Amino acid sequence: MKYGAIDIGTNAARLLVGEVEKIGEHSFIKKISYTRVPLRLGEEVFTSGKISKKKSEDFVKTIQAFKLISDIFEVEKLRAVATSAMREASNSKKVIDKIKEETGVDIEVISGNEEAELIFGTFFLLDFDKSMPFIVIDVGGGSTEVSVFEGGERIASKSFEIGTLRLLKEKVQSSIWIEIHDWIAKHVDMKSPHHIYGTGGNINKVHKLLGAGHLEAISLKEMKTLREQLNSISIEERVDVYQLKPDRADVIVPALNIYIYILEELKSKKIIVPKIGLSDGMIYQMFLNSKK
Repeated sequence: MKYGAIDIGTNAARLLVGEVEKIGEHSFIKKISYTRVPLRLGEEVFTSGKISKKKSEDFVKTIQAFKLISDIFEVEKLRAVATSAMREASNSKKVIDKIKEETGVDIEVISGNEEAELIFGTFFLLDFDKSMPFIVIDVGGGSTEVSVFEGGERIASKSFEIGTLRLLKEKVQSSIWIEIHDWIAKHVDMKSPHHIYGTGGNINKVHKLLGAGHLEAISLKEMKTLREQLNSISIEERVDVYQLKPDRADVIVPALNIYIYILEELKSKKIIVPKIGLSDGMIYQMFLNSKK
């Protein structure tokens, strides 16, 4: 059974078409098609507080395109969710109603906690010892989620109002860094070693730029070196030298700043990048629901 997951983020909208397959006792998500559109809803929401008429029209066209692609691949179940930017847009309900009317697609605006829950659902498909303590850092355009797991259970989770586009637009309160520091101090047992996992488009790209293999950790030192290299050149040069898309070239450094800060607070020298995200979690949840 094929599923379609539409993830409407702050920086981009994505459609993942996939199905869940099983080899022996191990289930995994087989990715059939992936489409990404740099909608950048956060650019307007973090400055004006709402989505403009032009951006709303682009939004409708994007969902229409995603619906057509889903039809081509004969998707049987389609789900669309929106995160940080749509949570904050004053006219989000109006935009959602317009999209429903013109495309037939229902969009759910989910909380940071729901977002994290969907991502973690897929985490347990990964082949690693879940009984060992681990932490997941997910950096998006508008928010950053940090979750702590012990004994296979999530014991603490927090969505912070800091993300790549929010940093670029200078819409992050300076106190957020202290808030992250205090939360980690309260919820993470620093005496116990934790594996650190990073999710999100930017850390996936960093992992690729550093030439790391599947589930191979990247070091804090490597990340700092890459940040220095990216910081020393213009956005146009980043596109040329590192073959980055323009809408990735400007947000990758703010993303590195967030990951590096949290890794240092956790006193960790490396991070594992499983290259799974919200859309993977949506497909896995749809699969589980279909089995009930």
